[in-house]
Amino acid sequence: MDQLEQIVSLIALTMGVGWASGINLYATVLMLGVLSNMGHVSLPEELMVVTDPLVLMAAGFMYCVEFFADKIPGVDTGWDGLHTFIRIPAGAALAAAAVGDVTPAVEVAAALVGGSLAAATHATKAGSRVLINTSPEPVSNWTASFTEDLIVLGGLWTALNSPMYFLIALAVFIVLMIWLLPKLWRGVKSVFGWIARLFGAGPANPSAGKITHKGDVRPSVPDSDH
Repeated sequence: MDQLEQIVSLIALTMGVGWASGINLYATVLMLGVLSNMGHVSLPEELMVVTDPLVLMAAGFMYCVEFFADKIPGVDTGWDGLHTFIRIPAGAALAAAAVGDVTPAVEVAAALVGGSLAAATHATKAGSRVLINTSPEPVSNWTASFTEDLIVLGGLWTALNSPMYFLIALAVFIVLMIWLLPKLWRGVKSVFGWIARLFGAGPANPSAGKITHKGDVRPSVPDSDH
């Protein structure tokens, strides 16, 4: 029974760090490092790098930057676009480290699962932010940002302390993402299509390609000699 619980805990931690990294990578690293240094959780040896003071300072600084950037309409979308190249590989790396010192096949499998979860949660967050930004008021951005931070903190705490409950909640979350992502994609396409029409230039010559009426053009007739 103890071995089964250890396996469930390991799976929850592996999937949890990948899932959380796609939403807020810096909060994920910061929470893991702080909880481990305070003795509240025991992390695998390969994941103990997040407890290093240098890593914690970097994660804390970047979290502060993201805290403000994530609440400014438009800036948050640019920030998400940049972090497409950061959150997903970082989620894969953290998931691979979370399984500990095992065979390379298990580490690769964990990296694939963690990276996929990070990609899915990142796409869900970025897509929802594009739609939220269609509203000019900033309150919705603040609400979404605070909600995302609370979800990351609560989800990781559950993964570390109640892994089975976390895995059940994660399964429900994945089903919701599968249902939501196509709708978000259609909404994002509509928003960018509207922006393209707003700033796009119309045809330079509206009459180009049209057939000229016969009466508009008279062929030149050479003068006849009398």
